Amino acid sequence: MDGRWGKKILMVALLLVGFVLPTVGRAEVHLLPVESAIHPVSMRLIAAAVERAEDQNAEALIIELDTPGGLMESTRGITKAILNSRVPVIVWVGPEGARAGSAGVFITMAAHIAAMAPSTNIGAATPVGMGNPTTAPDSTEGSQSDAEAMRKKVTNDAIAQVRAMAERHGRNADWAEEAVREAASITSNEALELNVIDLIADDVEDLLQKVDGMTVETVDGEVTLATAGSIVTRYEMTWREKFLARLANPNLAYILLLIGFYGLIFELYNPGAVIPGVLGVIALILAFFAMQTLPLNWAGLLLLVVGIIMLLLEIKVASYGFLTFGGAVSLVLGSIMLFDSPIPALRVSWTVIIPTVGVTVLFFVFALTYGIRAQKNKVTTGEQGLVGEDGIAFEELNPTGRVKIGAEFWRAEAENPPIEKGDRIIVTGGDRLNLKVKRLS
Repeated sequence: MDGRWGKKILMVALLLVGFVLPTVGRAEVHLLPVESAIHPVSMRLIAAAVERAEDQNAEALIIELDTPGGLMESTRGITKAILNSRVPVIVWVGPEGARAGSAGVFITMAAHIAAMAPSTNIGAATPVGMGNPTTAPDSTEGSQSDAEAMRKKVTNDAIAQVRAMAERHGRNADWAEEAVREAASITSNEALELNVIDLIADDVEDLLQKVDGMTVETVDGEVTLATAGSIVTRYEMTWREKFLARLANPNLAYILLLIGFYGLIFELYNPGAVIPGVLGVIALILAFFAMQTLPLNWAGLLLLVVGIIMLLLEIKVASYGFLTFGGAVSLVLGSIMLFDSPIPALRVSWTVIIPTVGVTVLFFVFALTYGIRAQKNKVTTGEQGLVGEDGIAFEELNPTGRVKIGAEFWRAEAENPPIEKGDRIIVTGGDRLNLKVKRLS
């Protein structure tokens, strides 16, 4: 019996050793997918990934990049984290069909190793409104010269940054400058030929094989990568990061803003409803948080507020539809201008603007108009609903007594007593359950 148990324990031990030994000594590589526009949430996500890779002594950090671009300040935060990383950072533009547009060029140039998948592209990094809110255009000569000077200043600053990163890693700094100055864009094959990137890899496994043995310069000195057969740990966003990233969507921020306005309007027209007011305040707080991560244009926000005010005034003022038309135009213009960015992913989509503005205008024209008119209608219940009704004095009113109106008996007070029993009376008012009546001539 003891011999059989000994053999079983030995077999289990051998199996465990067989499972454990292949992983002993294997390097760990962290993988972080970034598949969105670059904004403060993306910056915090990548900075946290770099810090985690350093704390866990990872062999390398791979950023799987697919972005149309993003905000310049957030991009600077990301490139700073990569350049100062003690762990080699590999930016792989992939999978196939991905792109590193605008801000993606800066992130790729900052990487210790830059790689792309086949059928991907990189470029178009001109910093036109890259997250810097602008005001309404001014046609004066002075303002145009100021705008041109600011454009040159921002462009030259971006060129200096991208050239410095490209030169540090021995890449084509001239093309990097062209991507910023002329919005140049190239495919992965062209990027490899022009020494914009270091290699092309079909997938992550192919990437690990190709970078194995490469030596890179980090802030701690030279590091030789040993990534062949490494354990790849993929880090997805937590629920909190996903929630914050979702809030950074301009379409969602726009809808939350309007919901907040609706909720407050409902609460103001129906004091004590509570629920619309609470929901409205929460929606506005979330919308304002999202606007902190997006290139907000204050002129667009003001146009939205003015548009809603015009629609509210249409209910009170007889403008023959001019206020409705002006409100609709103001809402459309405000929706277009709300987020100022050349990147479609950082602007409100037309598929959201058109139905939202349409529903808003119809809501104010029909729902609120008829609701307020209903509040002005004659009351038809209780003592207030009896004003103007006639009846018979069931007993003498001197000054009070009972009257019969229809099939109901009411306590009444005569305005000009006495009123004899059987006289016709008319209701002139009411106070709780007591009516005010006078003799009907």
